[in-house]
Amino acid sequence: MSPRRTAVISCAVEGSLDEAVLVRLIRDVGGTPGPVYGRKGKALLRQKIQGYNNAARRTPWLVLVDLDHDAECAPPFRDEWLPRPSPNMCFRIAVKEIEAWLLADPGHLARFLGVPLSSVPRGSELLDYPKEVIVNLARRSRRREIREDMVPRQGSGLSIGPAYSSRLIEFSQTLWRLRVAERNADSLRRCRLRITELVHRHSAQ
Repeated sequence: MSPRRTAVISCAVEGSLDEAVLVRLIRDVGGTPGPVYGRKGKALLRQKIQGYNNAARRTPWLVLVDLDHDAECAPPFRDEWLPRPSPNMCFRIAVKEIEAWLLADPGHLARFLGVPLSSVPRGSELLDYPKEVIVNLARRSRRREIREDMVPRQGSGLSIGPAYSSRLIEFSQTLWRLRVAERNADSLRRCRLRITELVHRHSAQ
């Protein structure tokens, strides 16, 4: 019997952290990550979404964006961005930011950041600004390198530190427990389920 050929999924994301999380999800369900587009913020994805949707007429595609505060919930946001998705398009929304999915594994995130478990809030998808929560946790870290990498320099005018994304990418690839996180973040659970369906539909013997 010939080996099973796994689906190659083309992707579009807002940034490097989203890419790392999406690649982890695709591999976790047995798919193969294909080319990754975007990486330059939400505005570019909004501009390019119809082109990605057209490409999904022929091959499987996965687009991930943050809900942020652009809508009260995911359905109206999805309808505004992509009212008629192609059959091979998987358009998913992280509630409210991708950081909420990482916060959904509080035990390992606390270990990674060097903070008490009790300081990591539960109900990550209810947080208004998950990114800000993680920066503030890093500010309290026992580890100097975490504080230096993830907390913005005083007077810099920035909201995150110089290696904020790199550190969270490291966490997403090493300590982050998907099974734990998806029990605590419904948009992550549904995203993983839809990716699984997409991979299975496009894999063949």
